[in-house]
Amino acid sequence: MPTEKTTIPTRDGSCPAQVMTPSGAGPWPAVILYADAGGIRPVVTEMAQRLAEAGYVVLLPDLFHRHGPYGPLVPKEVFKGDWRAILGPLMATTGNDKAAEDTEAFLACLDARGDVAGRKVGAVGFCMGGGMTLAAAATYPERFAAAISFHGGNLATDAPTSPHRLVAGLKAEVYVAAADNDGSYPPAMAERLEKSLADAGVRFSAETYTGAAHGWMLPDFPVYDEAAAERGWAAMLALFGRTLPA
Repeated sequence: MPTEKTTIPTRDGSCPAQVMTPSGAGPWPAVILYADAGGIRPVVTEMAQRLAEAGYVVLLPDLFHRHGPYGPLVPKEVFKGDWRAILGPLMATTGNDKAAEDTEAFLACLDARGDVAGRKVGAVGFCMGGGMTLAAAATYPERFAAAISFHGGNLATDAPTSPHRLVAGLKAEVYVAAADNDGSYPPAMAERLEKSLADAGVRFSAETYTGAAHGWMLPDFPVYDEAAAERGWAAMLALFGRTLPA
C-alpha cells in the first residue's frame, strides 16, 4: 500500500502527516483520519492503510504537532500506570477547536493532490478524534460529506468547544458509534448530542455497541473487541461508499 510522509503547514507550525493511497490508478475519494489520544503509532497507521485498501486516499495528520516529538506510545503499557500524566501534556496541546482550525490546512493538502476525486471528503475519528471529526465537519460544512465518531468522548458537554454546539452547520451525514461501557459518553450525553443533531436537521444515525468499552475499535487497546470492530468497519465503509464521490 503506497504511503507518503509529508509535512503540512498550519497556522501553528508544521504538522507531520502520512498519506496512504490505494494501489493502481486514481483518482479516489479522500478521508481524513483523526486519531485517538495515543497519537500516531503503528496500529493507527495500519488502520489508515486498511481504509486506503478499501479505495480511499487517507490523510493521517499528527494532531499533537504543537507538542513536538513523542512516543510512539503503547496503549497497553500506558494504561498500566498513570495514563493521565503521560497523555495529559499531549492532549493539552490540541482540542476540538484547534483540530478544526488545522483542518483548513488538511483540506488544502488534499486539494493540492491530483489523485483525489472531487472536493467532498469524509472524516473518521476515534476517542479524542471523534469530537474533532464532528467539529471539523461543522466548521467546513461544504467540504465534508460524511463524519464518523467511534467511541468519541465528551461530545455534548458545557464546554464552549463541545461538538454539539456546532452541529447547526453540519451538512455531512453523521454516524456516532458509542460503547455502553464508557464514562466519557454516558447515555444522558448521547441523548443531548442526538437531540442537537435532530433539532439541526442533520442526517445521522447513532448506535450503542452492547458489551463494548471505550476504545474497542483500536487493536492495541486492552479493550479491543474484534467482532465489534469489524461491525464498526462495515458501518464506516458503507457510509463512505454511499456519500463520497466515486
